[in-house]
Amino acid sequence: MGRAVLSGAICLGTFLLSAFAVDVPAPAPSLDRGFRLLYNLDFDQAHQVFLSWQHEHPQDPVGPTAEAAGILFSEFHRLGVLEGQFYENDKKFLSRDKRDPDTGVRDRFNAALARAQSTASLRLASNANDRDALFAMTLSSGLQADYAALIEKKNMSSLHYTREANDWADRLLAVDPGCYDARVATGFSKYIIGSMAAPLRWVLRIGGVAGDKKQGIVELQMTADHGQYLAPFARILLAIAYVRDKNNTRARQLLASLRDEFPKNTLFTHEIARLDAVH
Repeated sequence: MGRAVLSGAICLGTFLLSAFAVDVPAPAPSLDRGFRLLYNLDFDQAHQVFLSWQHEHPQDPVGPTAEAAGILFSEFHRLGVLEGQFYENDKKFLSRDKRDPDTGVRDRFNAALARAQSTASLRLASNANDRDALFAMTLSSGLQADYAALIEKKNMSSLHYTREANDWADRLLAVDPGCYDARVATGFSKYIIGSMAAPLRWVLRIGGVAGDKKQGIVELQMTADHGQYLAPFARILLAIAYVRDKNNTRARQLLASLRDEFPKNTLFTHEIARLDAVH
């Protein structure tokens, strides 16, 4: 049960905004803009931004990693996975259905990750402290964990990738403590494991994954406050954490801020309505 919750909780959520007057020149492609489009469920536009970025920065491993994120979040949306992230307890998560993935999407997702990891590995061979390469490896492992848990329902595989993501994040933070996006990988796993019963925490610690509920919340809040690409995602994860802790008031505040920032993303409005129905 603990493995399932851990693997499923580190899942990624969806993404943002791009409205420019017709007489204003189109902006240069940027990963920030691409992620913002994703948070606003504009997957096609985000995909084009990520492709343009890769064309202009062929040696940057973060580009294909971002492309993989966009592919995965689009598939999550198609399958209704995003609406299932606010599991209030382990039983509901364990009873989730196995999804029916699009094999073509899966192949594109894996191909983008393979390009990202290959490019990152080459850069790390020259410089073991390459920040962008470490970030690409952190995020790509997290995306693999999400796909394994939430689409394939392979909890052990997801735990393996989760542990990899944590290891890469630790290396990245040792190089750049100010890379707050990396703390998504470490923060939520610490929260989930720290919320488990003592015997499960002990088993997972033996497996190399430690937990600390309070520290997990602290790290997620750091990303929410200072993250570059993943600040909204950290707010989504914090909202999930508050729902699990029965703090619906705080969860609603976070979801309302996300709804206002990303009005095209119906997930936030839906979850707010569900929380309001509880009262």
